[in-house]
Amino acid sequence: MAKMVPLISSGNKGPLGVLHLPRFWQKVLLAAKGQLADGYPDCGGGYDMMVLNALKLDKDATLAYLRQNLPSYPQFEKWVLQQRGGSIPKAEIDEINAAIAGYNHDDGTRKEILGAAGIPDDGSIKDAVHLNQLDDWTAFHTALKG
Repeated sequence: MAKMVPLISSGNKGPLGVLHLPRFWQKVLLAAKGQLADGYPDCGGGYDMMVLNALKLDKDATLAYLRQNLPSYPQFEKWVLQQRGGSIPKAEIDEINAAIAGYNHDDGTRKEILGAAGIPDDGSIKDAVHLNQLDDWTAFHTALKG
């Protein structure tokens, strides 16, 4: 199977309500099967680590679980809850989501992403969630065209 650009947005959340967690799950599973597009880390230092740290999940244990078991997304969320003793306070989830939604890329990264997408940098798109989506869509289209 060909390598794939992950198209689940960091702006998506599953039943637990945690932004970016579905994208993290997809990237790790794709990488475990050798199908994650080049240039995409399965567990990078940005949103991936923000979510792991905020959820108080051990990085190595989480990656091992995902890579060895290739769980469905609901199975992964169940595992996350087990690691947290069965529940995560809503205030913690709200804090994680605010951090994800409120993160902005630096000016250089923003200009690079918008330039590659052919969109003028008029200052209207600043948040990393939307910029990353544009980056993914550009990478997907580039790969599709060959």
